Amino acid sequence: MNLIAAVDKNWAIGRGGRLLVSIPEDQRLFREETLGKVVVMGRKTLESLPGGQPLHGRTTVVLTRDPAFHVKGAQVCHSLEEALEILKKYPTEDIFVAGGQEIYEQFLPHCDVAHITYIDYAYEADTHFPNLDQDGEWKLLLTGEEQTYFDLCYEFRLYRRVKAAGPRN
Repeated sequence: MNLIAAVDKNWAIGRGGRLLVSIPEDQRLFREETLGKVVVMGRKTLESLPGGQPLHGRTTVVLTRDPAFHVKGAQVCHSLEEALEILKKYPTEDIFVAGGQEIYEQFLPHCDVAHITYIDYAYEADTHFPNLDQDGEWKLLLTGEEQTYFDLCYEFRLYRRVKAAGPRN
């Protein structure tokens, strides 16, 4: 499975239920990577989308603790185990975990690839993505060219899970 996120230099992803910034090239990359695929997100992330509706052209799986929550066009589940069971019918390379913080934390052990838009700026934030640079199980494989959006510098990064190093003798 894949993780996909835009993070600032402190691995922050949002504040007050909103993204920190909307960068058109990042949105284009998200659209290209996920179109025709499965997107997994939490209820709050879904509600932050335009109209609070699932994204067009994608299979959407929403995780929520609210037993009464239903949304047209999405598969709703109420636990990580239930979500993983639903996801078994899809190729793992076609599954993209798209947030928020709790969803990323829950799915991190089940994912092997992370598509990160790294923004070289520190925002005030209240939600974060796990810092893959400090996690020995993840390795930075590719770094794209530095780009700018107005005065923001950012780059696309690709991480892959590697086997954790065993104890040293």
